[in-house]
Amino acid sequence: MNHVGASRTAAPSLVRGLTLVGATAVVIANVIGTGVFIKARVMICNVGSPEMVLVAWAAGGLLSLAGALTYAELGAMMPYSGGEYPYLGAAYGRRWAFLYGWMGTLIDKGGGNAALAIGCVIFLNDILGDALDATTIRFLPVAVLALATALNLASVRASGRIATILTIMKVALVLGVGIGAFLLADGSAANYAGNGAGGTCEDVPSSARAGIAGFSAAVIAALWGYQGWNAICQVGGEIVEPHRNIPRALIGGTLIIMALYVFVNASYFWVLAPENVASISTSSSVAFESARRFLGPAALGLMAAGLMISTFGALHTNVLAGSRVTYAVASDGLFPRLLGSVHSGTRVPAASVLFHGAWASILAVTGSFDALTNFAIFGSWIFYGLAGAAVFVLRWKRPDAERPYRTWGYPYVPLLFLVLTIFLLATTIVAMPIEAVAGIGLILLGLPVYAFYSRRAGTHGQ
Repeated sequence: MNHVGASRTAAPSLVRGLTLVGATAVVIANVIGTGVFIKARVMICNVGSPEMVLVAWAAGGLLSLAGALTYAELGAMMPYSGGEYPYLGAAYGRRWAFLYGWMGTLIDKGGGNAALAIGCVIFLNDILGDALDATTIRFLPVAVLALATALNLASVRASGRIATILTIMKVALVLGVGIGAFLLADGSAANYAGNGAGGTCEDVPSSARAGIAGFSAAVIAALWGYQGWNAICQVGGEIVEPHRNIPRALIGGTLIIMALYVFVNASYFWVLAPENVASISTSSSVAFESARRFLGPAALGLMAAGLMISTFGALHTNVLAGSRVTYAVASDGLFPRLLGSVHSGTRVPAASVLFHGAWASILAVTGSFDALTNFAIFGSWIFYGLAGAAVFVLRWKRPDAERPYRTWGYPYVPLLFLVLTIFLLATTIVAMPIEAVAGIGLILLGLPVYAFYSRRAGTHGQ
């Protein structure tokens, strides 16, 4: 049996065109999108105090870093396209690998791409002074997705260059917001002692406020901000010197993002009182309201434009990574074969890219930002936990396999990642039972699909 994620066709195939700089840029560009600019509003409602919001961001960052350290071993060991798909296939068999591919295509990347496109429109609405009507806000994300899809039809080298440019802009934007707030705004350290309980907390359920459930919900929100730290593994088949560059890009990119996130969220509460953050409308963003305090009217438009570009950058790389997951599954005959084809000119899985654009467009016009992000986070972290456990399974099943990088702190780091993931999923079921049950149900719907395609591929029961 071929390893999961290997293409069964000789040509055309993917090419290794992403260098270390491009790979790190994909990590940062894919992660820094909407969460860091929007989610503080929900999080202050979840946990009440600014200090606990920062703790939640730090916790989400440490959990993501533990995941990056763990994934670095898997990515260097199996530098194929599809990310968790080949890892889970090697550890548990094709059925579990397929369920990840099913979830990654329909929930994680589908819902994530839809939410990012909605985020772009939210920031556009900020630029236009809240001038867009409800119908336009609902359908304009489709045009945003069409542009991201078109850009991803270019070569992976071109995508790497785009990601690098967008990463420079994103880092400059985050630093600009944070430094501007601390140096130019009339802020107060007294805000850190305040509480967000008096805010309106629009669309934040009472079951996700205060206590363990509230903190878990805040970490879930933070994890949306970190979502995509593993994206480089999903394009592992297109990275130059993957045995060295996958671990470096994963770990280095995650550390940079974590530092930026804690810094800029601290700046929000320097400028804005907690109850003011909790009362921000779902059609605006915390970053925009923070910048409003120290930038003039013209600069505010530039700020909103920067946020929109940042979000689009995350969308661009998310389509890049997600299409490779679908491509890997289809290459094994477990999705329609067309989705596993590679364009002979650009050498990208064009049909898979187009499918992701279309599916995300459907989700964008039928869901809300926070619902889509919660849905995507819960479904994806089920398989992140399984992939973390795969490090233990593969060291037992394949003790002599070549491992160019071994997880730092093994077995404690991957064990910590696994335990915290289980805790996070359990508390999420309590805090957001509807999203959790729906996520699990949609994953299980993949079983009859797997049975159908595995029979056709002659791998039933594997």
